[in-house]
Amino acid sequence: MTGNKTLLVIAGPTASGKSSLALALARRLRGTILNADAMQCYRELRIVTARPSLVDEMLAPHRLYGVRPAAEPANAAWWREAALAELDCEQPILCGGTGMYFSSLINGIAEIPEITAEARDAARLAVAGLGAPAVHAKLDAATAAKLKPGDTQRVARAYEVLLSTGHGLAHWQSQPTQPLTGWRSKMILLDPPRDALKEAIAARFTAMLQAGAIEEVRALLALNLPADAPILRAHGVPELSAYLRGDTDLNAAAAHVVLATQQYTKRQMTWFRHQKLCSKADMQILPSRIDGFAQLSESFMTDLVNFINHGG
Repeated sequence: MTGNKTLLVIAGPTASGKSSLALALARRLRGTILNADAMQCYRELRIVTARPSLVDEMLAPHRLYGVRPAAEPANAAWWREAALAELDCEQPILCGGTGMYFSSLINGIAEIPEITAEARDAARLAVAGLGAPAVHAKLDAATAAKLKPGDTQRVARAYEVLLSTGHGLAHWQSQPTQPLTGWRSKMILLDPPRDALKEAIAARFTAMLQAGAIEEVRALLALNLPADAPILRAHGVPELSAYLRGDTDLNAAAAHVVLATQQYTKRQMTWFRHQKLCSKADMQILPSRIDGFAQLSESFMTDLVNFINHGG
């Protein structure tokens, strides 16, 4: 994680204002914003995943947003290769809330052999037919110990790796990784108060509904994706899908979105606090939410730029 070039990481929980801060710094540093949010990689859900607006994308270069079709699952290994290809810019700025994406780039990731289509199909059929707990029982002990029996997607992934390679997922994850070299990571972590974050989550979902989130989810469901497609787990999609099926009303769906997102932000911050993406000297924690880049004072921006260019 050391080198002559600076890799700026802007991380934090959902709705903390990461995109606004990244845009402000990109304009100041002539930087390029690289998406590190798993759901914002998909092109079908600009509204529901809170991707940067078309106006924002014109104010500074944005990469890896909306580049993946919903039918092609994104993962950390794919994202790492895509991000590496984008680092050759004046100032790369990683922005997002998917911790494993940050770690895959900075700390490296286990290199798992390509999975055969036959193994992938067999794993999906097994989970659909037998149920995730029964398939979980077929996994090697080391891998099974790391997974919840009811976690359909991760159990299917582990089983396809076992079927395709003959080794469990835990075996591949234990192999040496190749960390990023030639770069010094500097991290700005947004950590706003829980009450402020909850209010922001609720307000953002209301704005999403007004912007056409229901129609966006309706169009996504019309694609008839596999039930285990990752995009179907994006915050708001399960709840609005239930609303469109007539299983709940809109107020209840909205309440569930806010609660689920709030619970997710707790897990995000737990992850960021316990993972090493840079040295302590190269991290700044901002204990407030960023509502928009226009609110940032000149002195605040100057302090951040000094930290990025000289501090630590």
